[in-house]
Amino acid sequence: MRRLFTSESVTKGHPDKVADQIADAILDALLAQDPYSRCACEVTTEPGSVHIMGEITTKAKVDYREIAKKTIRDIGYTKPEYGFDDSADITVSIHEQSSDIALGVDNSYADKNTIGAGDQGMMFGYASNEGDEYMPLAALLARNLSIALTKAREEGILSYLRPDGKSQVTVEYDGRKPKRIEAVVLSAQHDPDVPLETLREDLMNKVIRPTLPENMLDSDTKFFINPTGRFVLGGPAADTGLTGRKIIVDTYGGYAHHGGGAFSGKDATKVDRTASLALRNIAKTIVASGAADECELQAAYAIGVAEPVSLEVNTFGTGRISEDKIIEWAEKHYDLRPEAMIKRFDLRKPIYYKAAGQGSFGRSDVLFPWEAIDRKALDDLKAMI
Repeated sequence: MRRLFTSESVTKGHPDKVADQIADAILDALLAQDPYSRCACEVTTEPGSVHIMGEITTKAKVDYREIAKKTIRDIGYTKPEYGFDDSADITVSIHEQSSDIALGVDNSYADKNTIGAGDQGMMFGYASNEGDEYMPLAALLARNLSIALTKAREEGILSYLRPDGKSQVTVEYDGRKPKRIEAVVLSAQHDPDVPLETLREDLMNKVIRPTLPENMLDSDTKFFINPTGRFVLGGPAADTGLTGRKIIVDTYGGYAHHGGGAFSGKDATKVDRTASLALRNIAKTIVASGAADECELQAAYAIGVAEPVSLEVNTFGTGRISEDKIIEWAEKHYDLRPEAMIKRFDLRKPIYYKAAGQGSFGRSDVLFPWEAIDRKALDDLKAMI
């Protein structure tokens, strides 16, 4: 059965990604001084302004405004003609974590010797065997395009590019197997004097074709390169940005379910982030073992309670052993209490800024601890098959 699936990605200069990166840069700065910092930082960006808000409890002493300015420069907004740079007005409105929330996190409901979940909610992890990264193909290819677009700008390959950009890839499937690329959309912010035909030719030859697998492109593949014809004004100068608004880009490109919580700006006591990372690790291990071609896990938590209130596995009919057996295996090898996940993946280190720009999963340029497969768990699951 023929079907199409589309995923999108954005560059580090997208206004929502600017907000994500500022939030996680703040989190990393706090963790570098105080690994037990509690942080739920929200950021909005708009033309000429950045607003930093949220709840932070920490012993660290950091300059929030200077962190935001450095992040803006690192992303590439370094020129006044971009309409947004480190001269933006930066406001800070921070308060400490609610004592009511802290009470449940510091001492969990059933076990006072470990921390409880920082909030209620449901989280998901996902993996598929569509590539070596165990990521769904359209999501992976769209992200690779956005990374390549950023690289072309940062390395001066296309010196007229500016930081903002978006990509989109549609993959045609034959049943569950990726067959070809149906359509590609790429929009790149640029200097005003570059001719449109030059821009389109350069993006095709120096970004799209070197990035996408040649054997999946054919004469029927559709390409839409800067389809509006002009993309000079971009980033926060053109649109308001907000932390967490690109959470589908951060994860699986719409292939999998998603819980209610975003990642950026949250320390590891927040299960929105931590459980999502752990569940990705478990799903990846399941697919890598051959127990399933595709796997999604869901866990749910109650605020102040350490143990998840539920754990569910869905292999979409691709499993080689029962889902009940997979759950038994997961419960044997993985402790999904917040403190256990934090220790297992070493989540009190300043590692989050790298994830904020281009996603937390299936990265070929950086191996995050939650992407490393536990060999013992993998071997035990293989034996069960």
